Amino acid sequence: MPSSWGKIFKVSTFGESHGESVGVVVEGVPAGIPIRLEEIQNDLNRRRPGQSNLTTPRDETDRVRVVSGVFEGKTIGSPITLIVDNQNTISKDYENLKTAFRPSHADYTYQVKYGFRAHVGGGRSSVRETIGRVAAAAIARMILKDDLGIETVAWVDSIGRIESGIGESYPKSRDEVDRNEVRCPNSEGAAKMRELILQMKEAGDSVGGTIKCVSYNLPPGLGDPVYDKLDGDLAKAILSIPACKGFEVGSGFGGTLLTGSTHNDEFYVEEKTGRVRTKTNNSGGLQGGISNGEELVVRAAFKPTSTIFKKQNTVTLKGEETTLEAKGRHDPCVLPRAVPIVEAVVNLVLVDAYLYQRAINPLWFQKWARIPDYYKDLNL
Repeated sequence: MPSSWGKIFKVSTFGESHGESVGVVVEGVPAGIPIRLEEIQNDLNRRRPGQSNLTTPRDETDRVRVVSGVFEGKTIGSPITLIVDNQNTISKDYENLKTAFRPSHADYTYQVKYGFRAHVGGGRSSVRETIGRVAAAAIARMILKDDLGIETVAWVDSIGRIESGIGESYPKSRDEVDRNEVRCPNSEGAAKMRELILQMKEAGDSVGGTIKCVSYNLPPGLGDPVYDKLDGDLAKAILSIPACKGFEVGSGFGGTLLTGSTHNDEFYVEEKTGRVRTKTNNSGGLQGGISNGEELVVRAAFKPTSTIFKKQNTVTLKGEETTLEAKGRHDPCVLPRAVPIVEAVVNLVLVDAYLYQRAINPLWFQKWARIPDYYKDLNL
């Protein structure tokens, strides 16, 4: 079962929803980089269940342990292992799923592909797998921020038919997004979204929506042509998130309604810096699969949570038709908790592209990187 990602910054996640632990092994991190454990924990806190009455009530602290690859607070160049123990599993809630398949879930496809599956908590298909990605991406975020000044911020842009209403007034920080439990930076839109989520929860149903994400201070030159385009890697990473069903970059599908003359991003030279810039950003910061120095803008669509508390028709392992009433603890809407996950996978793609570009073109690194003091301390 594939569980790894990356060319240079390699991430391998492990563990199941109701197993003993979940976690990640990260390879390719240069030695000497400070690891701020509190930042990793803060990212996991943003993702964890039980944050509010809008999410699953599963009560997990998601405390992270670093068991390898770090000495005296700095990386030593060897694989970094981060582990989070599962503490609040109630496996008996899933006994009725041992022989029945939840509609629109991964139960049937896992059973057909492997002939065996962990039915409790969804096993490997559970969103709990993303703990490893978020933990690894916290390291990625530190590198991107320290070396290039990159900041990635995601937010809930819509839930059901309710739009955030922020237009292109994108939030500049995660603190702006976290001001409410919906993680929508517009308080009016957030209030309507919150009401809809609670309605779905009361009805035993669920609702989907979209998350938008912007990366600031992205330098030009990241990504490779043809098969390793940055937007292609972003699409794969984002669509690998549980419940994600759609991906856009820049104008996305809306761009199909424009003409070339209105959609093209015209170039100009920025007087203050002498840099080549674009007057508009319909390309979303990517052209030819390579970053052009503008803001990276992507959007992800998430379906309604598959596990709901309404009676549904399904079939059993023996191929018999039956009905199913799910038990357990589930999110009526995955969007608020998916925000840090979208940020995480974007940062994983960006750090891998950055370290690869830095390896193949040292002159690019010298031009665009800040070269933090901790590199200078290594006397390289």
